[in-house]
Amino acid sequence: MKHFLLAFFLLAATALTACNEQKQQEQPKKSVTVMIYSEYIDPAMIDDFEKKTGYKLHLELYEAQEEMIGKLQTVGNNQYDVIIASDVVIQQMVRLNLIAPIDMEKVPNHTNIAQKFLNRPYDSTNTYTIPYLLGTTGILYRDKTINPDSVSYSMLFDSRQTKGNFSFLNESRSMLSLTLLALGYDANSTNQEELNKAVEYILKAKKDPHFIGFDGSVGGKEKVLSNMNWAAIVFNGDAQAAIDEDSTLRFAIPKEGSFMWADAMTLSSNAPNPDGAYAFMDYVLDAKIGAQLAKYINYATPNRASLNVIDSAYKMNQVINPTQETFARMTFLKDPGDAAMMFDEAWTIVKTR
Repeated sequence: MKHFLLAFFLLAATALTACNEQKQQEQPKKSVTVMIYSEYIDPAMIDDFEKKTGYKLHLELYEAQEEMIGKLQTVGNNQYDVIIASDVVIQQMVRLNLIAPIDMEKVPNHTNIAQKFLNRPYDSTNTYTIPYLLGTTGILYRDKTINPDSVSYSMLFDSRQTKGNFSFLNESRSMLSLTLLALGYDANSTNQEELNKAVEYILKAKKDPHFIGFDGSVGGKEKVLSNMNWAAIVFNGDAQAAIDEDSTLRFAIPKEGSFMWADAMTLSSNAPNPDGAYAFMDYVLDAKIGAQLAKYINYATPNRASLNVIDSAYKMNQVINPTQETFARMTFLKDPGDAAMMFDEAWTIVKTR
């Protein structure tokens, strides 16, 4: 009888274990939701991440920082685990309690971040951000006769120099700061009079019959590629993607200067899956994955370990990695603080007149 009972319990335990395993297999994998610019990740990384971590990866796409902030304030941030945001809005997101401190011990690959990209002004204590990619903003244009070294913003702002349709970048801070540079002012100026002149300069350019509107960087790139546009203000990674398709295109950082920017991975303060968020951050910071991402997206990488495995052609590409001379004409945008309202008001005028 004892043998019979033992056999019965063993059989029951085996059946229960098999049932539990079947239930686990039938349950959908927990997902990680990343809010990110469109066309800003290698699609192959999605499947690879899912295979390596067991998490499903869901991407929520946006085209401009203002759109992203607006959505988070309207819908809430409890639907997202990781939010990829540009440096210039990080402090705003902290003030709005949209992002939370990152536990770096849960991101072992954070040691791969190059030292020069740590302790940046937008996150001086490395509390809220892990750098994703780095880039610049300039002009993509279709004219082999114009040397990129001689390009000025006047080729878009001065109707006497425009040679075809063009579009401006649909990001308020970026576009207003570029216009300040075009006028010879500091890109980080919070002087009301100078900002008013920047608004007037854009409004004047809008009257040019060649001006066809404001676009996201991807949209501007596509219009130049399709010959709808002669020129557009875009990010350098999108410019390189266009040049890869059409070698007659050119990209320039205008003589008046531009700005470098860093996009960073941040942790949503209401992340439904923080463990999945950390898994994604650590995955991106892997040396080989970081190199794969940088090459596919055509941006500079903040991952020093990735530079040890990436090819020399990437390192020598001056669209992706500007020369020291070009770099000297660029700056990082700063959080405008209380002056943010001035930029919001200026942008409203720009878009509605």
